Amino acid sequence: MNFQQLRIVRETARQNFNLTEVANALFTSQSGVSKHIKDLEEELGVELYVRKGKRLLGLTEPGQQMLVYVERMLMDARNIKNLAEHYQEQDSGELTIATTHTQARYALPEVVSRFKQQFPKVRLRLHQGSPDEIVSMLLSGEADIGVATEALGDIPQLVSFPYHRWHHGVVVPRLHPLAEIERLTLEDIQQYPIITYHEGFTGRASIEKAFATENLRPEIIMTALDADVIKSYVELRLGIGIIASVAFNPARDSGLQLLNTDHLFEEKQTRIGIRRGNLLRNYAFQFIQLCASELTEEVVAGQLALPSGR
Repeated sequence: MNFQQLRIVRETARQNFNLTEVANALFTSQSGVSKHIKDLEEELGVELYVRKGKRLLGLTEPGQQMLVYVERMLMDARNIKNLAEHYQEQDSGELTIATTHTQARYALPEVVSRFKQQFPKVRLRLHQGSPDEIVSMLLSGEADIGVATEALGDIPQLVSFPYHRWHHGVVVPRLHPLAEIERLTLEDIQQYPIITYHEGFTGRASIEKAFATENLRPEIIMTALDADVIKSYVELRLGIGIIASVAFNPARDSGLQLLNTDHLFEEKQTRIGIRRGNLLRNYAFQFIQLCASELTEEVVAGQLALPSGR
């Protein structure tokens, strides 16, 4: 048994048992992947995969149980490498942050700027994706830290910490009739076509919940991942926008107006997520503390060391 075989076992599950994709992900050949699988099964004396002809359809029961140990072993190997690098060069290396567009565009720039000033030799990779993609990257070890509003607090294999709180706001063109109303209601808002986020992004579910609670059915005519896209179409007067209030900049968005709706939509909590058991480098702890000063290395490391459910 060797690490390449273990990587192949993990990658087959990630790539839905498509050996071509496994080979591409691991920069090897499909025939090499097949041989490693065959050799490992012969060494262990059990079949790890359900097959139909030459195709892999899934993992057998022993294969499913083995995958848990494979993930753990590969993480431990990564932790050993991180530990060695920690003592060799404490101010250089690579840090991967997986986050949504909203956080990358509006919440993290100041943090990233301060981090790069402190650690100029650290290669910082900022990967933007959906909350589910962020969870997947954390669980697979592709990302060190995740930042998102959805999903991170619901996964037992992850430890998550509060980052910042925010509300949705309604954005309209200047001199829009809604801007004349002192205290908006959901009935007021639903009189106009709405442009907002895709399902699963930036608190979209809480927007729908607010209207559903009042038995209202707003007309959502367009959705986007990016608040800047939403604002662009609001400027074209195609509708009004519902965005994260942190995504509005009065100087830059001079043709628009943000209307306060804190009383209409529930407060949202963005969280920082890390895979439980992951050994972070010193600069990763520093990045987290730049996000939230109370999240010291002692606090974060203490939670990472606790077993799931504590």
